[in-house]
Amino acid sequence: MTQIKFYNTLTKKVEEFVPNVEGKVSLYTCGPTVYHFAHIGNLRCYIMEDILDRTLRYAGYDVKRVMNITDVGHLTSDADSGDDKMVEGAKREHKTVMEIAKFYTDAFFSDCNKLNIRRPDVVEPATNCIPEFIHMIEVLLEKGYAYIAGENVYFDTSKLDKYYTLSNQSDDDLMIAVRDDVDEDTNKKNKADFVLWFTKSKFEDQALKWDSPWGIGYPGWHIECSCISMKHLGEKLDIHCGGIDNIFPHHTNEIAQSESYTGSKWCNYWFHVHHLNEKGGKMSKSKGEFLTVSLLESKGYNPLVYRMFCLQSHYRKPLEFSYEVMDNIKAAYEKLLKTSARIKSQSDDGKIDITVFNTYKAKFLDALGNDFNTSMAITVLYDALKADTNNATKYALIKDFDQVLCLDLDKEAEAASVDAELEAYINERINARAEAKKNKDFATADAIRAELLDKGITIKDTREGVVWTID
Repeated sequence: MTQIKFYNTLTKKVEEFVPNVEGKVSLYTCGPTVYHFAHIGNLRCYIMEDILDRTLRYAGYDVKRVMNITDVGHLTSDADSGDDKMVEGAKREHKTVMEIAKFYTDAFFSDCNKLNIRRPDVVEPATNCIPEFIHMIEVLLEKGYAYIAGENVYFDTSKLDKYYTLSNQSDDDLMIAVRDDVDEDTNKKNKADFVLWFTKSKFEDQALKWDSPWGIGYPGWHIECSCISMKHLGEKLDIHCGGIDNIFPHHTNEIAQSESYTGSKWCNYWFHVHHLNEKGGKMSKSKGEFLTVSLLESKGYNPLVYRMFCLQSHYRKPLEFSYEVMDNIKAAYEKLLKTSARIKSQSDDGKIDITVFNTYKAKFLDALGNDFNTSMAITVLYDALKADTNNATKYALIKDFDQVLCLDLDKEAEAASVDAELEAYINERINARAEAKKNKDFATADAIRAELLDKGITIKDTREGVVWTID
């Protein structure tokens, strides 16, 4: 088992990963709120979480990864105010909430497939787990960590000595963060308290409602991740993932309710991915051009160019998106595919040099195992391709490294090699036609032109030479 170390948001330092059970990893990923398409800023987080997942498997760990789908309870404000995002999406598109959830869940996983993001082992919609939510809330009430006010159920943060352990914030910070346009919830005992269960007194027009001991209503957003994680991974979690905007209040609240429920430490390692920014700041759905995978495709980018774009930066640093950089990455990616295609076509020229293979594999693992330095991992790939060894060894390294990078280097190399073969054929026929014309064998020259035309290839004689196009 290869040792992995990475930055733990909980301890604020890079540390060696030691799972609760040797060789096994319980991994939880905060999933999407499926009220709209995911923008590429959202997807940067899922790409880097995919690298975490794949690196652990590559290093020999047995990983079980669980992800929720938020289809109820996520409000437009983290201050427990505003509309439910799912209801907002349903109103926008004149559909039911479940229709919206189904459509955008499918769209999300379609984007993930295009980006080679591995589907988690378990995907659970929040609406599947209402009994689990109610049970956890009942236990929190029994233990005195929750209270009922205005028919809603709230978590009482004053009961905790270290509520801000993940974010290093304070009650004063929370006061400063409150906006004038957010209505204060006067039912709360403390500013930091959060809703575990909303009743009909909160939103009369809420589309999804369930019966509960506290009245007809629906769960708050934060409760779902704690319950879904425990349902599938037990009460001891190894790694919890998400974007840095989830640190407070979402992940802070998850820790509060989970550890109050279990009476012990819940999750040992927290993995957070920084924002993707535009020139004007953090990327969002509400401003500027709504950057989706489909939009990138419409502009001529293979989605894997965006994956490579993300891998060239460290996950804990802000990354600024620009089409200029995307164009540079696109050119580099296409060149990498051509190099891979050439190496693959010549990979039968010898046996794999195990010593060289193991040397570069160790460097690759060292880069990934050192806080998931994907940029350095790609550098190791390039170094391997330039190494003084045979193509059989290089091709083996390409396939091995792509288990984690997932840039389809082998798959796309196959397609690229076909294109290379076609180009070689066209050039050979053009040269044969030139030789025929030189010998005044115009019948053969015309026959070659007709042969190419039958294959959809048009050639044209110019002052600069023969140019060709494919219809």
